[in-house]
Amino acid sequence: MNPPCGRCNKPVYPTEKINCLDKYWHKGCFSCEVCKMALSMTTYKGFEKKPYCSMHYPKTSFTIVTDTPENLRLKQQSMLNSQALYKEDFEKNKGKGFSVVTDTPEMQRLKKTQDQISHALYKEDFEKSKGKGFSVVADTPEMQRLKKTQDQISNIKYHEEFEKSRIRSDAPPPENRQDYEGQPANPERVAQPVGQVHPATIAPPAGGKRFQAIYSYAAAEGDEVSLQEGDVILDVEPIDEGWMFGFNQRTGQRGLLPANYVRPV
Repeated sequence: MNPPCGRCNKPVYPTEKINCLDKYWHKGCFSCEVCKMALSMTTYKGFEKKPYCSMHYPKTSFTIVTDTPENLRLKQQSMLNSQALYKEDFEKNKGKGFSVVTDTPEMQRLKKTQDQISHALYKEDFEKSKGKGFSVVADTPEMQRLKKTQDQISNIKYHEEFEKSRIRSDAPPPENRQDYEGQPANPERVAQPVGQVHPATIAPPAGGKRFQAIYSYAAAEGDEVSLQEGDVILDVEPIDEGWMFGFNQRTGQRGLLPANYVRPV
């Protein structure tokens, strides 16, 4: 006896029989429940023992919880418990000067998310700098001031080397220790070893701005100049809002000095 078709309930003969979803179907009756598109064993999707195409396959959705009196009571009880825990934590931490965040599942999730974001940013920066072989220093105002100071120091060293070479080239021969005016040569300059110049031998600059120290200042770094009240500073060049570069006429030193310790003459 031939079984009935799952769609039309007519007998299904073996030549046109499709066995699927625990039923027998005619090939023409095996179609989508919605759009009636013909299906095959590879294109159908079954739902509640009925064939559907991919477009009209029923989508599962979330169920809405009914706002019953029991659910309302549970919701109100949860709010009361939260308020009680908050008040208890507040009383414990009152007067400490900071608040303690409860390590709830939500806080743990936020913390884990922040760690993942930090790890992603670190990996992104690492990938950007990978292969460069050096770290990139931000061009901040502080870095610009340091760079300008280094340039000034380089200029000072170049000027000192130039003065040293000029002093060595202008010195009289050993057999004639007389200067060009017939006076004895400076014994300190002759006795100094090569590569060292006493500060007193550095000629003060002829031009530039002149300043006078109004406070005493002790140099904290090797590229700074010590000051005493009343010292005259020549050839002053401003570096930034807080520092200047100049020549102390009393000590014969060149270097950095604080701008608020001097006044223009």
